[in-house]
Amino acid sequence: MTRNMGKLDRALRTIVALGLLYLAFGTAVLGTGLWMWLAVAVAAVFLVTSLAGNCPLYTLIGLRTCRS
Repeated sequence: MTRNMGKLDRALRTIVALGLLYLAFGTAVLGTGLWMWLAVAVAAVFLVTSLAGNCPLYTLIGLRTCRS
């Protein structure tokens, strides 16, 4: 799998994912229902794509944020 995400993109996704996880589990802002689990799902996708360095959506639309 080739990388299509740059370092800044990966770092921002990780920060957003950690923020969403904090909102979901560390506060009562999202409650315990649908919004909490939606935030967890989005955070999981962001973390997996940032760790892998590849975003399937970027591949579909032909976007690359990495230099190489």
